[in-house]
Amino acid sequence: MERTRLYDTHVQLGARMVPFAGFEMPVQYTSPLEEHAAVRQSAGLFDIDHMGQLIVEGPDALSFLQYVVTSDVSELAEWEAGYSLLCYADGGTVDDIFIYRLPEYYYVVVNAANLKKDVKWLQAHTAGFAVTVNDVSEQTYMLAFQGPQAQTVLQRVTDIDLSEIDFHFSARGRVAGVEALIGSTGYTGEYGYELFFDADEAETVWNAILEAGEAEGVKPIGLAARDSLRFEPCLPLYGHELSPDISPIQAGFYFAVAFDKGDFIGGDALLKQRLERPAMKLVGLEMIDKGVPREHYEVEVDGQRGFVTTGMFAPTVESYLAMAMVPREYAEIGREVDVIIRGKPKKARIIKRPFYTPAYRR
Repeated sequence: MERTRLYDTHVQLGARMVPFAGFEMPVQYTSPLEEHAAVRQSAGLFDIDHMGQLIVEGPDALSFLQYVVTSDVSELAEWEAGYSLLCYADGGTVDDIFIYRLPEYYYVVVNAANLKKDVKWLQAHTAGFAVTVNDVSEQTYMLAFQGPQAQTVLQRVTDIDLSEIDFHFSARGRVAGVEALIGSTGYTGEYGYELFFDADEAETVWNAILEAGEAEGVKPIGLAARDSLRFEPCLPLYGHELSPDISPIQAGFYFAVAFDKGDFIGGDALLKQRLERPAMKLVGLEMIDKGVPREHYEVEVDGQRGFVTTGMFAPTVESYLAMAMVPREYAEIGREVDVIIRGKPKKARIIKRPFYTPAYRR
């Protein structure tokens, strides 16, 4: 089991550490509800160094990425970041990723549990391209700082004007005196930043941000609140809403698949799914009966079955909710379904997604 450079710091802060994606990570410091509220109301700091960072560079870097990812990377402006996916030939998902177009190369952020697989997958497809794929995760540290007060607080410890970094763009500057790539990105439904810098400086940057935000009630945030924060705006999580068995088309993420850009891995399979319409559709559920709709629980409707991809109590809207795959013909808003909880059917209702409107959609 690996540990991030901030392991001892988390323990000193009272964090409960748990295994996650091969790392010992903080699941909570105080309570998930308090930490969730801190991000929605002020700002929270996340250690996400378990995630992976890759540099894709060379004369054919763009054409290579166009071939291996689903989105149109050519549409990214310099310094812009975009969400994309790696897919297998049958359309199943290898991983969902973020791509930063930097002046010198493309910077790719991948999910923690998929790092080794993603590197092998990408390197296996470099034949015929003048490109290299380098894993820089070991020497890079990654923090996320999210919430309505994130810009105000981070501005106190950086030398660049954060107001000039548009949403989903990035810039290089110093944070607490440490050179960093600052991305106006994140996965909580709030505006905020993701920071990439030398791993040896982890404690310096972490402490500086927490100290700068003490008056605003900035808190360190664990994995439990991180999950509920991404769940409320219905942001997908690999292994839940996306997997080798769930394609981006089946999950409804059409925006991240550019069929008009030319040939790419999985393109034909995804186009077939789009034209024929997948048998299953991702929907939102709200519990009518008492019960918590956990991941993998079966969903039944008129004798047909689906399953919960993610389910929990959503603190901001104060309701027990779920995302679930259900047969398409039964996926209309307002339809009642049964979630099988401990062997018993519990009534739920299909509702609109997202459950919480992200700051950037208001």
